[in-house]
Amino acid sequence: MRYTSVTMASDDIPNLLQNNKSNTPPNLSKTGDELNDLNTLPPLLTVREVAKILRVSPITIKRWTKRGRLPAIRINSRGDRRYRKETILYYLGAKVPQG
Repeated sequence: MRYTSVTMASDDIPNLLQNNKSNTPPNLSKTGDELNDLNTLPPLLTVREVAKILRVSPITIKRWTKRGRLPAIRINSRGDRRYRKETILYYLGAKVPQG
């Protein structure tokens, strides 16, 4: 399998997320709208939130984690995955905001 690396300027990320917003159904909950603004992302993201940001399936996110491509934090006794906001922004090629 062949992968292509894409690099984006940090200014492109909000535009990408804004374009993603237009493709979402109007009955989206507030948490879905919050994912469209980089400043309001929570510090730890769920598998579903990361999948929505990267526009891939949650199964893909789990596979990437299992293969070591996307580091996750395991929480609670079930081993739920959480992803650091900074890691996802770095994965997108965005500059990580300070503070």
